[in-house]
Amino acid sequence: MFKKILIANRGEIACRVIKTARRMGIATVAVYSDADKDAVHVAMADEAVHIGAPPATESYLVIERIIAACKATGAEAVHPGYGFLSEREAFAVALEEAGITFIGPNRHAIAAMGDKIESKKAAAAAKVSTVPGFLGVIESPEHAVTIADEIGYPVMIKASAGGGGKGMRIAHSAGEVAEGFARAKSEAASSFGDDRVFVEKFIVNPRHIEIQVLGDKHGHVIYLGERECSIQRRNQKVIEEAPSPLLDEATRKKMGEQAVALAKAVNYDSAGTVEFVAGQDRSFFFLEMNTRLQVEHPVTEMITGIDLVEQMIRVAAGEKLALRQQDVKLTGWAVESRVYAEDPTRSFLPSTGRLTRYRPPAEGRAGEATVRNDTGVEEGGEISIYYDPMIAKLVTHAGNRATAIAAQAKALDAFVIEGIRHNIPFLSALMAHPRWQAGKLSTGFIAEEFPDGFVPPEPDGEAALHMAAVAIAVDHLHNLRKRQISDQGSSSGRFSFTRDRVAVLGAKHYAATVSGDVDHGALYETAIAFAGNRHSIKTVSNWKPGEPVWQGIVNGRDIAVQVTPILNGYALRHAGFASKARVYTAREAELAGLMLEKKPADTSRLLLCPMPGLVKAIAVSEGQEIKAGETLAVVEAMKMENVLRAERDVTIKALKASEGDSLAVDAVIMEFA
Repeated sequence: MFKKILIANRGEIACRVIKTARRMGIATVAVYSDADKDAVHVAMADEAVHIGAPPATESYLVIERIIAACKATGAEAVHPGYGFLSEREAFAVALEEAGITFIGPNRHAIAAMGDKIESKKAAAAAKVSTVPGFLGVIESPEHAVTIADEIGYPVMIKASAGGGGKGMRIAHSAGEVAEGFARAKSEAASSFGDDRVFVEKFIVNPRHIEIQVLGDKHGHVIYLGERECSIQRRNQKVIEEAPSPLLDEATRKKMGEQAVALAKAVNYDSAGTVEFVAGQDRSFFFLEMNTRLQVEHPVTEMITGIDLVEQMIRVAAGEKLALRQQDVKLTGWAVESRVYAEDPTRSFLPSTGRLTRYRPPAEGRAGEATVRNDTGVEEGGEISIYYDPMIAKLVTHAGNRATAIAAQAKALDAFVIEGIRHNIPFLSALMAHPRWQAGKLSTGFIAEEFPDGFVPPEPDGEAALHMAAVAIAVDHLHNLRKRQISDQGSSSGRFSFTRDRVAVLGAKHYAATVSGDVDHGALYETAIAFAGNRHSIKTVSNWKPGEPVWQGIVNGRDIAVQVTPILNGYALRHAGFASKARVYTAREAELAGLMLEKKPADTSRLLLCPMPGLVKAIAVSEGQEIKAGETLAVVEAMKMENVLRAERDVTIKALKASEGDSLAVDAVIMEFA
């Protein structure tokens, strides 16, 4: 077994590998760019080596610097994580020539399956059913359009060396093919150092299901069940689960055996994933093989009890698999949410900045479920513009799917992130969505269910009543604490205060009376009687003023509510709902209703930068007349190129930014006449 390994990656996956290596008694070496000098993975590792400037092309993608770091520290092997160099045959070759072990598949398997074009050729030769497409490199936009016309729309334009949604575009017309080709090539070049793309038929209403395989260097290959990854946005997975609610045992066995046969055909000898596009009728087609550890590997680990990173290390060291196919048992259900630094209310555009608060839910057993949080950040850390916007992977495991989803929903409600925008409100809304809960999934789920984007809805019904109760309970506890201050000016030395309250959530008013409260020491119980036909609600919690999450029981339900102080109230978030709750006396509520509402400034004549990023292109000039839908500018952030288009017919009055400028969010790019 190795004594020391280097992790050629960053963020949560570097931390994940370090944890397993430490448990195995293996020393670790981290590498870092200028942007990551204070990162968590650097502090976790036994040693750390600086490898260059923030852009990945000048640090994490430079093979020579990784090898130099190995030689300088005496690292015997390299774990590549995912992304960056993990599927580059040239990296495996360079390590082999330097006498360093690659903790991943052999170079020939990478060449055969890691390249998306070559993998489809290999699958076709092995008589594996594949999606119709052009199994060759597309040379130009015109060539791409010709191929797409032959295949039939819609088509998928994909980077040959791609992964993680980078370098992928769906096109429904020749015009979209031409633009998608340019964007895919550019993203592929910046993300993977390889700008080759290909085109294939896009299957309508598909599901994305993948099989985890594991092989050793002695010819043994097994499969570890499947993962459902159909909840995607812009071709990037958002929620994954294992097993899939679609598959039955017969289909699982058929897919697994096909994945193993394909892996054996290329002598695969590590952890890898064979991806399939599946129809709602359980038909399936080979899509691609990822010759690396997947982002979503934790859900497989949770239902099998197998540490995939450990298995990769043992296989790379030459050990035989200790597992046989009949040893693999799937237990319970696991759900994973990817927590991203992005603003769901602004079309999920990336958000960067400092994490002023980062408080994930407690890991370990929680009731009937287990909570796991794979992360590579900490409070006070900075989310950079240079890398993928993923902050954490929140995983819950339970005996069945419904319990795992309920545990995931509560864990998301208890996950506190401040300082940047993030997608937790959206993830919470997904957990509560009836179609998701029913398992009726497809890769178009988000586009179909949220066609106008996402805005956290104001609560209604029982959810609104529960949030109003929490707001009143929090306000009442604040009042009790304040009234314990001595010498407040009354003759008795204490102020009395009314127990009648009005909670205002959006446009709705909830009049109530705090009918009783009991201090149980660690827990505080509040009884609230709502006016009208609404019933009484009892809350029980150990919440204390200043804590960001109220966790407790509301009428017998165990819930978590985010509580952030605002003027005259609290901003509340729970189960995908968000509301600013003001708690008043009756007279205060009456007067508050007379207050004028401040209107936001008119920015309709300005194009504002929707996120911090780099201006890649300005597509217009001053005085030019533009039609609705035409491209105005391209802004790059977190390895993704975002095309900004005109929402209506406009004339460009003035350009306020130039190509190459780094802009803050809401910086003015151009002004319209």
